[in-house]
Amino acid sequence: MKIVHAADLHLDSPLRGLPAYEGAPVAEVRGATRRALVSLIDLCFEQEASLLLLAGDLYDGDFKDYSTALFLVEQLSRLADLGCRVVWLRGNHDAQSQITRHLRLPELSHELSTNEPETKVLEQLGVAVHGQGYVTRDLRENLALRYPQAHAGLFNIGLLHTALDGRQGHALYAPCSASELWARGYDYWALGHVHAREVIEGAAPLVFPGNLQGRHVKETGPKGATVLTLENGRLSALEHHSVDVVRWAELEVDARAFVGFGDAVDAASRALDDAKNGADGRILACRIRFLGRTRAHAELGARQEELLAELRRSSIESGAYLERVQHKTEGELLLETLAARGDALAGLFQRTQQLLDDGEALEALKSALLEPLGSLSTELLREELADFRELVEEAQQLLEGRLLEPEAAD
Repeated sequence: MKIVHAADLHLDSPLRGLPAYEGAPVAEVRGATRRALVSLIDLCFEQEASLLLLAGDLYDGDFKDYSTALFLVEQLSRLADLGCRVVWLRGNHDAQSQITRHLRLPELSHELSTNEPETKVLEQLGVAVHGQGYVTRDLRENLALRYPQAHAGLFNIGLLHTALDGRQGHALYAPCSASELWARGYDYWALGHVHAREVIEGAAPLVFPGNLQGRHVKETGPKGATVLTLENGRLSALEHHSVDVVRWAELEVDARAFVGFGDAVDAASRALDDAKNGADGRILACRIRFLGRTRAHAELGARQEELLAELRRSSIESGAYLERVQHKTEGELLLETLAARGDALAGLFQRTQQLLDDGEALEALKSALLEPLGSLSTELLREELADFRELVEEAQQLLEGRLLEPEAAD
């Protein structure tokens, strides 16, 4: 018997950071989360799955557009032809979604309670699914402590949207420890909330399948679902299956041997081609990062816009989508020499260097920028400013390019 475990669909969530430029695959990227859901349902058919588990965050928030939920219902309804059951719960993003409160889901789909832990026994499958969804978005209670003990004679699954004891980049919702989960005596824990795939081995596998579709450059690599194989009521295999439409990647290009601008274009173009070949036919969305001490440092800093244009052209030829180009190179001219100049640009450069050297000052600046935006979602702001240090570094690189411009011209 096959069971498919997925989480964090974030249906109709936009893919962030992809600028619209001539020749970019904008139309193909739109609706990537919907196409990933279609691929998930296709996977259930390919595997002849008996059960689909969805561990929260089906939506990206309290959408007012019913077409999002209608699309979900349409896709889940396809599983009726397969006889595949669906058991799901709410996570932090869809905790208060009104569209799911008023829209009837397909007959074979069951939402677990948000008020207390619920057990859904599927006698014909020999499976018991235990879980509780979020009634509020900012849920800091340890839900797992109230989950029931395992049912004898059944394959027991815990369904939970959690960060466990903390995962980088994810709010600490429904915190719990691995030992607390194992104490329930279940055979498998189907987790959600963490967007990177992770399998924690122990008394029973604790599995984050990751999200179905990467939404920005911090969610790189294959994205999809985990397929469980049960034989004689016992877990015999766990496999990841990719269903993503757009594959994100960060490409680091060693610039140490560069002499000039052309070397950077050639090396980055090769990196784009290699990454595209490794994307399994998917659209590649990528960030290019130049690294190392190089003779070409000053020229690259002074010609950043031209380099970006050249690499966008190259990305079109490779069939990729270029999110950003970052310059992390160092030149032969020491930064101290730049900082010692007496003009206004050098003074600003020196201030940005001080911020980068002082973590507390950097955080203070970030807080000052956030303060007038306090009415917006704190989670949204945290995501948008997750790379705040990188923003300051990029500002410094632009200043350095201006300061070195005369040298580059020589």
